[in-house]
Amino acid sequence: MYYKAAEEMGIKEKLGILTDAAKYDVACTSSGVDRRGDGKGMGNTELGGICHSFSSDGRCISLLKILFTNECIYDCKYCINRKSNDVPRASFTPDEVCELTMGFYKRNYIEGLFLSSGILYNPDFTMELICQTIYKLRREHGFQGYIHVKAIPGADPMLIQKAGFFADRMSVNLELPTADGLRQLAPNKHRKNILAPMRQIQNGIEANKNELVLYKKAPYFVPAGQSTQMIIGATPENDYQLMMVAENLYQKFGLKRVFYSAFVNVNEDKELPALPGGPPLLREHRLYQADWLLRYYGFQAQELLSEERPNFNVLLDPKADWALRHLEVFPVEVNRAEYQLLLRIPGIGVKSAQRIVRARKNGALRFEDLKKIGVVLKRALYFITCGGRMMYRTKIEEDYITRNLLSVKEKLPFDKDGMTYRQMSLFDDMSFRMPPEREDSVKAAFGQL
Repeated sequence: MYYKAAEEMGIKEKLGILTDAAKYDVACTSSGVDRRGDGKGMGNTELGGICHSFSSDGRCISLLKILFTNECIYDCKYCINRKSNDVPRASFTPDEVCELTMGFYKRNYIEGLFLSSGILYNPDFTMELICQTIYKLRREHGFQGYIHVKAIPGADPMLIQKAGFFADRMSVNLELPTADGLRQLAPNKHRKNILAPMRQIQNGIEANKNELVLYKKAPYFVPAGQSTQMIIGATPENDYQLMMVAENLYQKFGLKRVFYSAFVNVNEDKELPALPGGPPLLREHRLYQADWLLRYYGFQAQELLSEERPNFNVLLDPKADWALRHLEVFPVEVNRAEYQLLLRIPGIGVKSAQRIVRARKNGALRFEDLKKIGVVLKRALYFITCGGRMMYRTKIEEDYITRNLLSVKEKLPFDKDGMTYRQMSLFDDMSFRMPPEREDSVKAAFGQL
C-alpha cells in the first residue's frame, strides 16, 4: 500500500488524492434549504442551485466535493479505497478542510461543501473528525453556506446528533440494495448499522420541526433532509427490487433523495460482475426517471414494474412505457382531467400540469395554448384531446404509438463522444476529450491554470 508521511504531503497533493477518491460518490445535489447570511458570518445558501461538481478548468459548479480521508479499515470489493488496494492514501485535518472551503468560497469557486470519508481507525474516530471540521467552519470561521456530510454507520449516535446541528443535509449510503448484496461484496458492513443512523436522523428532523413550532430560535437539525446512494449492477437485483427498496426508503425514512450509481468496475475481484458493455449507465438513467415519478408524479413502484415484468424498457422512458400499457385510460381531455391524471400523460410535466389547471379556469384550452404552456406535444398528442378532438387523426394502438415515439429522439444526458448518456463525476467537462491529469485538476482548483 502506498503511504507518505502526513507532514511530507502538502495540502495540494492531498486535494488531488481526495477529490479523485470522491468521484464515485454521487449522493449530493441541490441544497434544499434557504438561509440568508446574518451579516456576521460568511456565505448563505439558496433553496436550489447547489450543483454537485467542481469543473476541471476552475469554473465554479458550486460544491467542493472531497473525502476527509481515503484510508479505510473496510475491504468492500467494489470500492477503489478498500484497505487491500495499493493506492495513494491521504487524510486532511479539520483545519485543512476549513482552509480549502473558506479559500474556495472567497474566490467564488464554491457555494458549499460535500464531505464524505473512508473509515480511519474506527467509525467514532472518523465521525468525531467530521464533527470537528463542520463545527470549526460554522463557529470559528462563520461559514453560513451549504454543508452536506456523510453520517458514518456504526458511529456513536451522539456524534451523529452533533453533526446534524451543523450540517444542512446528511446522508447514509445504503451501498447495495439488499442485505445479501452487502454480505457478498461488503462483509464488514451490516444493514442494521446503516439503517440505524437513518432512523436517528429522521427522528431528529421530526423532533426539530416540533421544537421550532414552540421555540422559533431553536437550532436547525439537518434542515435539507437526508439522502442515500445505491450502487446498481454490482449485484443481481432487478429494477423492480430497486424501486421497491427506494419506495420503502421514501415512505419509512422520509428521505429527500435516493441516488443511483451505475457500478464501475475499478477492482480485480472474482466476486464482481464482468461488464463487457461498460457501466450500466442507461439503466441508471431509467431508474432516475422512475424515481422522479415516485417522488413527484404520484406513481407507485408496483405500477411501473412487477415480478412478471421486473425491468424497465430500455427503449422508452418509464412514464411513456406505463402509458402504452394502459391505453384504456387514454385519450384524456385536458380541459376536464384531474391534476393527478394530467401528470400521467407523456409530455406533460409537473409545471405544465399546474399551468393547465390554472389556465383552463379562464377558458377552454387549445393545442396551441398547450404548446405555449410547455407541453411537449410531439409526445402528448397520442394521449390527449382538446375540446373532444385529437391533434391529428391517430390510432390508439400500442405498436403504432410506440413506433412514432421511438422516431422522436429522447433527450438523455449529453455526451460529445457519440454516447447520449454518461455518469457524472467530479471533474466532468464536456470540452475535454481526454480526462485531465490530477496535477492539472489541482492547479485549476487553486486558480493556477
